[in-house]
Amino acid sequence: MLFQSNRTPGGRVMSVLRGEQPDKVPFTVYDIMLPRCSVERELRNRGLCLVKLSFSYKIIYPNVDIQSIHFKSDSGKALIRTEYKTPVGDLWTLSENTGHANDWPLEFMFKSPDDYKKLLYIINDAVIVPEYDNVEKMVNTLGEDYIVRDQIGLEPMQTLISSDYMGVNNFCMEWMENRDEILKLYSALNEMRRRIYGIVANGPLDLSNYGGNVVPQIIGPEVFRQYYIPAYNEAAEILHKRKKLIGCHFDADNTLIMDDIAKSELDYIEAYDAGMGPSIGEARSKWPDKVLWVNWPSSWHLKEEDEIPGLTGRLIKETGSQDKFIIGITEDVPEERWQTNFSLIMNGIDSHMK
Repeated sequence: MLFQSNRTPGGRVMSVLRGEQPDKVPFTVYDIMLPRCSVERELRNRGLCLVKLSFSYKIIYPNVDIQSIHFKSDSGKALIRTEYKTPVGDLWTLSENTGHANDWPLEFMFKSPDDYKKLLYIINDAVIVPEYDNVEKMVNTLGEDYIVRDQIGLEPMQTLISSDYMGVNNFCMEWMENRDEILKLYSALNEMRRRIYGIVANGPLDLSNYGGNVVPQIIGPEVFRQYYIPAYNEAAEILHKRKKLIGCHFDADNTLIMDDIAKSELDYIEAYDAGMGPSIGEARSKWPDKVLWVNWPSSWHLKEEDEIPGLTGRLIKETGSQDKFIIGITEDVPEERWQTNFSLIMNGIDSHMK
C-alpha cells in the first residue's frame, strides 16, 4: 500500500507502524463497525481511518462437502447449521446470526473423541490459493482513507479454542484427557499456517494480524510460551524478510503473558484494552519497541459525554509519546453512542496534536 502523504488517514497509520512520528495520534475503526452516514463522512474528513480486514488467499477443501443451512428457530432467532461431509465421517456446527461482525457459536464441530479423525482430515485437506489480484483491486478502489490488513488466521492452538472446532469447554476437557489427540490437530494446523506465511509475505498488503482473542487465564503462560510464541516468531521471520509487519489482537487481560509478548517478534499489539488489565503506561513499559494499537476501552463508552475527550487525552499521556501509538475501535459500541463518542474521541486526539 503506497500512500501519497503521512497526513492522510491511511498514511498516518502506516507512518506510525513504520516507526515514524505522526502529526497526531491516528484514530481507526473497523469498516464493518461504522455505518455510512453524514457523521461517518465528517469523521473521515477529520482523519478517521477505516480498517478493512481482508485475505490475500483463500482456503479450499476439495474433498470436503461444506453446506450451510439458514433457518429460524421457534423463538425467531436466525440460525445457521453448517455441515461438513468427509470420507471419514460427518461433522456439523450450529450458530446464531446476531447481526454483529461474527456469528455466535451454539454447537461446535467436536462432539466426542470419535471426531478427532474427522477434524484431522479436514485440516489436512486444506489447499491455500493466493488471491492477490482481488486484494490489489480492493486497495486501489478504497484509497487513502483505508488501511487494508491481511489475516494469517488464528494461532494453531487458538483455532481449536476460538473457532468452530472445539470451543473453550471441549478444549479444556480434552486437553486434560486426550492431549495427544489435541497435539495432532495442533501439528496439522501449524503446518497449514506455515503454507500461509509465505503467501502473505509475498502478497500486496503491508501488514497482517496473526491470531488473537487469547485468554491467558484459560491457557496459562506455559502453554502460551510453548505453542503461541513460536508461531508468532516463525511467521514474523518470514514476513520481515519481505518488509511486512505482523501483529496480534490481544484484547483480554494480558497480565500473565506480558513478559512473553515482550520477547516475541510481533511488531504491533492490536486491540489492547486498558480497561481489561494493566494500564497503557504499564503496557508501554513492558513493550517499548512495539506499536500499541489500542482499543478505546469498551466500558468507557458509557461514561458521561464531557468525560470522553479527557479520557482520550489520558490514554495519550499515559503512553508517554505519540509515536508507536494508535487509538482504535475494535469492539462493538452501543448503537446510540458511537456518533457522539467517536467525535469526542477525535476532539481529545486533536487537542494533543503536535
